Amino acid sequence: MCELVGMSAQHSANFTFSLKALAEHSDAGGPSDGWGIAYFDKEDARRIRDTSAAWNSPWTEFVAQTGLTSDLIIAHIRNLTVGEVALKNTQPFYRVLGGRAHVFAHNGHFPEVLTSEKFHTHNFQRIGDTDSEQAFCLLLEQLRKMWIKGEKAPSFEQRWQTFQKYCAQLRPLGPANILYSDSEYLFVHGNRRTQSNGQIESPGLHWLCRECNESSGEALVSDALTVHTEAQKVVLVASVPLTKEKWQPLDEGEMLAVHKGQIIAKAQPDNTNHFSPNNSNC
Repeated sequence: MCELVGMSAQHSANFTFSLKALAEHSDAGGPSDGWGIAYFDKEDARRIRDTSAAWNSPWTEFVAQTGLTSDLIIAHIRNLTVGEVALKNTQPFYRVLGGRAHVFAHNGHFPEVLTSEKFHTHNFQRIGDTDSEQAFCLLLEQLRKMWIKGEKAPSFEQRWQTFQKYCAQLRPLGPANILYSDSEYLFVHGNRRTQSNGQIESPGLHWLCRECNESSGEALVSDALTVHTEAQKVVLVASVPLTKEKWQPLDEGEMLAVHKGQIIAKAQPDNTNHFSPNNSNC
C-alpha cells in the first residue's frame, strides 16, 4: 500500500532525509507508482510530484540538494489501486478554499466513493481518476460553507468536528488513513493498512513527538530529520516508523489534530463530534 508521512513543527525544518527513507521503501519492492510532497508556506503550499518511483526520481535528488524547509509537510508514495500512473493521480492533492491551500493524502481503498451518488460533489470536481481525490473533494464540500461564510476562518472546534464526522462517514467503506491540512492544522486519521503478514489491519499510522532545546545542539530526529538550531518541537506521522525511536501506533479510527509541533486534540471513533483537547506535553 501507499506510504504517508506528515510533519508539524514549531519552526521550519528540513525534511530531506525522511523523504530518502520513504524512497528506500519504494526501492525495497514497496510502492513505486509515483510520489509527492507538499511544503506549506503560510497560506500557500509548494508541491513537488513525480510519476517515477521515489528511489529513481531526479526530483528526489532535487529536494535533497535544495534543502527546502517548512513547518508543515505532507508526503505520499503511491502504490496504485485505482487510476493509471499519471500526474493527475499523484498525491498529495491540492485545492484552494477560503483563500488558502488545502492539501490531502490518503492511503487505502474505498471504491464506493466513486460509484455511489451519495458521495457526488457539486462545487469540487476531481482532476484524476482516483477514489482518494474524490474523497478529498467530499471533505472540501463539507468544509465549504464554514470557510466561505464571513471574513474570518472557522474556529478550530468547527474544523475538528467536521473532520471527525467526515472520517466516521468514510471509515466503514475501507482502509482510510488520511493526512489533511488547511495550511494551519494537520489533521490525522489512522485506520488499517496491509501489514507485513499480508493482513489488512491496524495500525495504519504511527506518530512520534520530539523536542529539543537550543543549548543541546542535537538534531531533533537524528536519523530522519534535520532542523534548525533553535528550540524545536516536532510531531511526525508515518505509515511505518522511520526511525528506531518508539513511535506510537494509532488505534483504528483514532484521530489527531496537530499545530506547530503540538498535538492539540485527540479523538476515538466512539466520541466522534466531541472536542477532546489533549493536555499532554506533546
